Amino acid sequence: MKSSLAGTIKYKPNQLSSEVLLELYNEMLKPRMIEEKMLILLRQGKISKWFSGIGQEAISIGVTMALEDDEYILPMHRNLGVFTGRKIPLEKLFAQWQGKASGFTNGRDRSFHFGTQEYKIVGMISHLGPQLGVADGIALAHKIRKEKKLCAVFSGEGGTSEGDFHEALNIASVWDLPVLFCIENNGYGLSTPVNEQYRCKDIADRGIAYGMESFIIDGNNILEVYTKILEIAGDVRENPRPVLIEFKTFRMRGHEEASGTKYVPDELMNEWAQKDPIDNYRNYLFERDILDEEKEEFFKKEITEEIENGLKVAYAESPVTFNETKELNDVFQNKEYEHFEKNSETVNIRFVDAISQALEQSMQRHENLVCMGQDIAEYGGVFKITEGFLEKFGSDRIRNTPICESGIVSTAMGLSINGMKAMVEMQFGDFVSSGFNPLVNYLAKVHYRWNQNADVVIRMPCGAGVGAGPFHSQTNEAWFAKVPGLKIIYPAFPYDAKGLLNTAINDPNPVLFFEHKGLYRSIRQEVPTNYYTLPLGKASLLKEGEDITIISYGAGVHWALECLEEINYEKADLIDLRSLQPLDEEAIIKSVSKTGKAIVLTEDSLFGSIASEIAAIISEKCFEKLDAPVMRAGSLETPIPFAGTLEKGYLGKERFREKLIELIEY
Repeated sequence: MKSSLAGTIKYKPNQLSSEVLLELYNEMLKPRMIEEKMLILLRQGKISKWFSGIGQEAISIGVTMALEDDEYILPMHRNLGVFTGRKIPLEKLFAQWQGKASGFTNGRDRSFHFGTQEYKIVGMISHLGPQLGVADGIALAHKIRKEKKLCAVFSGEGGTSEGDFHEALNIASVWDLPVLFCIENNGYGLSTPVNEQYRCKDIADRGIAYGMESFIIDGNNILEVYTKILEIAGDVRENPRPVLIEFKTFRMRGHEEASGTKYVPDELMNEWAQKDPIDNYRNYLFERDILDEEKEEFFKKEITEEIENGLKVAYAESPVTFNETKELNDVFQNKEYEHFEKNSETVNIRFVDAISQALEQSMQRHENLVCMGQDIAEYGGVFKITEGFLEKFGSDRIRNTPICESGIVSTAMGLSINGMKAMVEMQFGDFVSSGFNPLVNYLAKVHYRWNQNADVVIRMPCGAGVGAGPFHSQTNEAWFAKVPGLKIIYPAFPYDAKGLLNTAINDPNPVLFFEHKGLYRSIRQEVPTNYYTLPLGKASLLKEGEDITIISYGAGVHWALECLEEINYEKADLIDLRSLQPLDEEAIIKSVSKTGKAIVLTEDSLFGSIASEIAAIISEKCFEKLDAPVMRAGSLETPIPFAGTLEKGYLGKERFREKLIELIEY
């Protein structure tokens, strides 16, 4: 793999002052010297892993210095210069790498897997791709607020093969978002060369497909990087739009140190060694009498002292200690529930109307709330929940999206980082699988990792009974209930749906709000007309009895009500969970301890379901009170079929009836 950019670097004339030229050198020198120290510590076993950016310093420093201090940067694991360029104290960086409590993640994550609002840096996750969509959300918040700001997001050439890259570029282009997509093309994705990664001549060519400007920059030339980004950034602030920038560079060490570089031809390594960004720039400054040995020694002495002092502080800190209460408390952002009382005026409305009413009143209450989803603007959504919203709230806040669930979930995360709230409507809850990665790996983990909340509600139209087949009928709450960091709400009645959705939108944590399609237009109820809230994690006791506890949620609640009426049975407690995470264990245990018998009903198939988890809780905590085995009823262990007769046989309604009678007679 021969590079056309190999060889010594040629610097073009520029108007930069000697002070700026020296600052660029000093800023590049610092991450290089830190890395050289880290490689020694790695060999000594004092840090566990290192991803080297040696040879790529000009990109991080050039971009960071060209941006304003309050503009977000989303770096990768070879962008140490972003962190040092933003003047993060080295003792905090070193503590982070050693897993100490004073680092940015309290020892919960490593490397650059963190963010910091103080320095406007949002670090990566190992899955790479969601980072790009997060940048879209940050930029969207700037654009909505009409701020002349942009953000820059980094990826390697390997990451451009991920679907998230293409989704993020498409969203940014369609919405004219002020994002600089900075692609560091260093020749290899771990050991895979670029000719095995893509077929276009340059990654910059991909910008054309998305209708955006793109540039190729010599990533080892600090002056070209700095001056070109300075120019592009100034223009983007005035004329918001995305720009794709491909930095041609090379990775002089392994993907991480354990990988080595045996797969790289010696000739190629030698060619790029001649283009070292620091050595070449040093020579340039010496030739122009801007830098001399005395100044250079002064820079090195200062940096060395800063490194040694930072290490001394980090080493002196005790290892992080485990505190179970703290670990559990930090999964979610703590926010006291704010209760808004219902009024006495009610209207008899359908489930779907209650959802729409809650969303509209929440939009009025929260001016920073942005709704995103396929066809939710002019069309009003496929279930017409947002019909008329575009005229009321405008296109900035009611946004049709391309079909790109992963990119939009990531965009919602970016909105939250930049001080906004987001509601994402999955056109059908089944489609969330296309956005699974950012949901479970970014939104769910972000507060635990670095104290950043994800103020996002994902609305999930779900459920069978309407003949929609395997891809529009799933009730997939169990996919997410086991993921720490996600809240899951699943109401069965219009009154609950409105109050709980309002609360979910108020909550600063990520909430999946399940709405059963079969209930949308079949269930009516008197619902207060005003804005009111209901607490999450509180079940509703719909019927009281002494002999049996029935526990369900969603459509299952209505199945249970119908069944009790059909068999004329009045001795059951019927619990509507409403909230699956947090779960009202207290209500379950109290009821089962009283009745001694329990049956859990879910529309989901049984294996690995919420019903199974609740049955386990009852067995563990109510064993001595039980007069019969804990029963479960659910749907068939098959995908959901389309034809009416097959769907009826699939659903667990009749199996519940049989199990309930069996339990009554036990």
